[in-house]
Amino acid sequence: MNHSERRVLAKVPASTANLGPGFDTLGMALSLYAWIEMGVSDSGTVIELHGGNLGGVPTDKSNLIYKVAQLVFEEAGVRIPELHIAMYSDIPLTRGLGSSASAIVGALAAANALVGSPLDDDRLFQIATRLEGHPDNVGASVFGGIVVASWDGTRADHIRLEPSPDLEVLVAIPDFQLSTEKARHALPGRFGMADVVFNVSRSSLLVAALATGNHGMIRTAMQDRVHQPYRVALIPGMARILDEAAGHGALGAALSGAGPTLLALVESGSPRKRELERFLLDTLAAEGISATALWLRPSAAGPELTVTEGAAAAQLAPLMERIKGEVRAC
Repeated sequence: MNHSERRVLAKVPASTANLGPGFDTLGMALSLYAWIEMGVSDSGTVIELHGGNLGGVPTDKSNLIYKVAQLVFEEAGVRIPELHIAMYSDIPLTRGLGSSASAIVGALAAANALVGSPLDDDRLFQIATRLEGHPDNVGASVFGGIVVASWDGTRADHIRLEPSPDLEVLVAIPDFQLSTEKARHALPGRFGMADVVFNVSRSSLLVAALATGNHGMIRTAMQDRVHQPYRVALIPGMARILDEAAGHGALGAALSGAGPTLLALVESGSPRKRELERFLLDTLAAEGISATALWLRPSAAGPELTVTEGAAAAQLAPLMERIKGEVRAC
């Protein structure tokens, strides 16, 4: 089938990175999604953006999704200069939930499927890591589940852990944005030996706890001395939430990625979910910050692809009509 007669829809999970001590190495896919549809255009590139989370995103060839797709085509040895792209995202921008990683991974997966999937998942992971600059968010969005990853500047490696079915994730998303660049500038250039050893031990303990289902160890294992202490000034209320969330029913709490979203891991059967949610929102509200709370689960899968070919592709309904039963707000 000619790729000009094919349309691809990629549903890509959000992600949270670090999980406390695993700075730039641990990621978890979350049940919050972006949808990217891609096809060949015969009348110039058209980029349609839907939903309030994509405000300010360019709709010309400077668009990230378009540029990432061209990288795939170049590597695959094909030329498709004009694309029809449509996107909707429930993942808020610059909130620490992997919005850029999901866009990169969705663009890679959709473009690859559009030309017959010549690149395997590892190759997509390598490209995504190079573009994002670290492997945790993109690894989670590519492979789903919990990803332990490393990158030496040349090659990324990962091991995927299956998330416990008893694990839920509460996120509190403040109503302000925080760029990753600003959050990284808050970090020191050097760390003391004691802090490095502390984080290595906690990160190792956290991976073991998640791999074995030893949820009782998560509170201790999610402690961090490398990035969160330096970012508390950027997010009022964060220090209290990290210190006290376990006392309100959380297994552990952390800053999600570079923030400002805060997350808590919770046993799905916990009777204290409402209490925990109220604690997070009230703590932020006491600092003058309004926030949205979402209850999510780890997403076991990476991109879910739907490929439509031939006459059926030409007859597809608009993107929003097809996904309206899945999106959180439409």
